[in-house]
Amino acid sequence: MSEQPQDEQSTPTGGETIGASSPGQDESLERDPQDWVSGDDPMTEAQRSYLDTLAKRAGEELPADLTKAQASEHIERLREGGQG
Repeated sequence: MSEQPQDEQSTPTGGETIGASSPGQDESLERDPQDWVSGDDPMTEAQRSYLDTLAKRAGEELPADLTKAQASEHIERLREGGQG
């Protein structure tokens, strides 16, 4: 049985993963939601559901006709506000 170096993560499928960031990951890859190609599209059902939950917890009401970019910005704001 060969050992892997401590700093490498193995995946069950051996393929690419998403999620938790690696140490030293370049955070400059994140783009402003207003710069998204699909940012003006209506928010997704997943965004609507998550935003509904976050807004209820924060005691806020938000418009139901947000764009993907607007929903993302509200989600980020509400998540940051809930920490601390």
